[in-house]
Amino acid sequence: MFETIELPMWFVVIAAVFAAIAALERALIPSVRWFFRRRMQRVVSRLNARLDRPIEPFKLARRHDMIQRLLYHPDVMQAVNDHARKEGIPENVAFQEARKYAREIVPSFSATVYFTVASTIARFLSETLYRVRIGRFEDVLSGLDPKATVVFVMNHRSNMDYVLVTYLASKRSALSYAVGEWARIWPISLLIRAMGAFFIRRKSRGLLYRRVLARYVQMATQGGVTQAVFPEGGLSLDGRLAPPRLGFLNYVLSGWEPQARDVIFVPVSINYDRVLEDYILLAAGKRGQRRFGANISVIARFMAQQFWLWLTGRYKRFGYAAVHFGKPVSLSDFHRREGAISSPVLAREIMAQVEAGIPVLPVPLISLILIQKAPLRALELNAAFVAVMQAVEPEYLPATPDAWTEAAEAGVLNLMQRKLVVHDAGRYVITEKGKSVLPYYAASLSHISKILTK
Repeated sequence: MFETIELPMWFVVIAAVFAAIAALERALIPSVRWFFRRRMQRVVSRLNARLDRPIEPFKLARRHDMIQRLLYHPDVMQAVNDHARKEGIPENVAFQEARKYAREIVPSFSATVYFTVASTIARFLSETLYRVRIGRFEDVLSGLDPKATVVFVMNHRSNMDYVLVTYLASKRSALSYAVGEWARIWPISLLIRAMGAFFIRRKSRGLLYRRVLARYVQMATQGGVTQAVFPEGGLSLDGRLAPPRLGFLNYVLSGWEPQARDVIFVPVSINYDRVLEDYILLAAGKRGQRRFGANISVIARFMAQQFWLWLTGRYKRFGYAAVHFGKPVSLSDFHRREGAISSPVLAREIMAQVEAGIPVLPVPLISLILIQKAPLRALELNAAFVAVMQAVEPEYLPATPDAWTEAAEAGVLNLMQRKLVVHDAGRYVITEKGKSVLPYYAASLSHISKILTK
């Protein structure tokens, strides 16, 4: 019993490493977790004191606990059993598949990352790239029921949408985005997950996956998490508002009861004088497949060009980026008014507001005018521009003819610098390159195109 035993050095080293790990896990790591959790709680307390919509406890729960709650819900367990029976596999194998989906979907929200790193980057990018304008922000959001779950329903013009709305909403709440598979790429996925976003496999048709996703959406909605969704399911390839996909809305409605927490849908309309991915989206639309040809070298070259313009004092922002907030749609009010809830009817009501509220900006409007009436002299173009502005009365520019004329000139200059429009023989003419690009911008204003035909 007390005899000396000789052991190889490699065995001793491995045993020491495992012993050290066990000691850390038992003694040090819990203390470290407690220390950082105390700090996080203090940060959240300070944030909630200034936010209009405080961060809900659901959003702050440990990710492991949220995954367990999700997996052991009766709906998910029933889906696991059904999947195992349908595929002829053991239930524990089906359960592990559900666990993989849950780990993929459930975020790991960090208030510090969201309100320091993410919001700072979002503000810097938004104000550096665009002249940001907001419509009816305070009027719409200040009157919402503080106990209701708020869901921002937005059109999807650019990946800048995430950045822009995060910047605008960070003063009031923390948004939880539903993001596509593009955001699962490391290390972007770490930042996206820390911001509270949850991943969606848009092409997945498996019943088990849909049940896990539906249950998470219902848990987040019942927990009061402020969410932001793009019902079109992807970026617009032609500039038009695409028909909504009802998956997310169906998930919310299937878990909602009239006596439960109200859900308020806020229509959000976004438009840009320049969409950063316009050529990429047009090329994808021409191919007829949603595969984007951009790679890291293209992005790096674009960023290097803009940085060089900034160093040489020639950098100019890409025009306006505007966000309009429509009239909120309360699920409780909708239920009382209609007597029942139909997701297609509800989606039509919300998306009609999204389309009607798409901001009228200089570049899209000039594109629409030139497509219908080019070639035009400068005075004719300005007159048509001012006439539309007087008819629609946008909230994003000063309501004076001089301001509108100045905006028209800036929009034309934007298009000329991109070689989409030229000034030839005293008239503005669309170039061959512009003939494929201007319709993309004009299509965002299809809801006002009739004004020009009067």
